[in-house]
Amino acid sequence: MNIEDYRDYCLLKPGVTEETPFDDDTLVFKVGGKIFALTSISQYGSVNLKCDPERAVQLREEFDYVLPGYHMNKKHWNTVVIGSGVSNAQLREWTDHSYDLVRASLPRGVREELAKDC
Repeated sequence: MNIEDYRDYCLLKPGVTEETPFDDDTLVFKVGGKIFALTSISQYGSVNLKCDPERAVQLREEFDYVLPGYHMNKKHWNTVVIGSGVSNAQLREWTDHSYDLVRASLPRGVREELAKDC
């Protein structure tokens, strides 16, 4: 999956916005103003995704292309290395998990608004 396909996949989700808040190269995807995925625009070599802490450890132990979140809280974030064995299906599944975790943490009113978009 290239960066355009990944971007399109993220933007299909209800309430998702994209920004470059850190610099011109770091593309950030948010739901309800909270980050659920980020990647480099110029060097699409990895994606940082939020993850349930227990699952994060499990994925790191099972897959050598899943690492502790680069520049993120290692307990809650994984870095998935693109082009190193991760399948498109895995990347979509883990992105969905990240989105769902962040969405579930939003205030009820925001979640209800997002549910209207489904």
